[in-house]
Amino acid sequence: MDTNLFSLITAIFVGGAAGYLGSLMITKKMALVGDALGHVALPGMGLALLWGFNVSAGAFVFLLFGILLIWLMETKTELSTETLVGVIFVFSLALGFLITPRLDLIEALVGDISRVSLADAIAAVVLSLAVFFVVRKIYQRMILVSLSEDLAVANRINAKKMNFIYLLAIAVIVALGIRVVGSLLIGALVIVPAASSRNFSQNMRQYIWGAIILGILSCVLGILLFNLTGFPAGPLTILVSIFFFLNSLIFKK
Repeated sequence: MDTNLFSLITAIFVGGAAGYLGSLMITKKMALVGDALGHVALPGMGLALLWGFNVSAGAFVFLLFGILLIWLMETKTELSTETLVGVIFVFSLALGFLITPRLDLIEALVGDISRVSLADAIAAVVLSLAVFFVVRKIYQRMILVSLSEDLAVANRINAKKMNFIYLLAIAVIVALGIRVVGSLLIGALVIVPAASSRNFSQNMRQYIWGAIILGILSCVLGILLFNLTGFPAGPLTILVSIFFFLNSLIFKK
């Protein structure tokens, strides 16, 4: 087994889970949250690069800190999740630029899929599947919460708990996805396949499966193009997903 195979395995599972999560984010009209949380991961990545430990682990630790802070502030203020994510986003971006080594900054921003190890691939499979099943369990309840918190309460749904689980799922996918596309582009990996699928699909089932398939295809084709051209896989992955999006506009049902 070699690094290319580990990269493909990571891409398949992370791309699929990102597309699935993205379908919920767009339905909730929170598409930019994934992009903002990608930047929240930057200080953790910077510390990981400085101290020589796993970049995804470093990103997740800081993301976990960030979402706990967002969740706590959400319970104490009347501000929306999007507003609080924006505040943490700019703080993390500034801090990340200060502590990330200059030589490693490009890798942190656009990813380096060539460094995926067997352990990284196993973690990607396990955690992506975990996110898939968690999001599947809360999907309908999250949509109800976004429509009306009062209606959610009437149906005995704890909105704050659902939001925390939702943010945690995003954090896991962002931490995994930065290996593929970096912190700068991770939002696009979550948003664009789901947006394309929304244009192609005629019902919710098609929309969800389309987002998963397009997420997988974008990552896999991005890696294949990386092997052919030598250009970074992260930007190529996003360009592939944009290609699908443009086609979805042409063939929109």
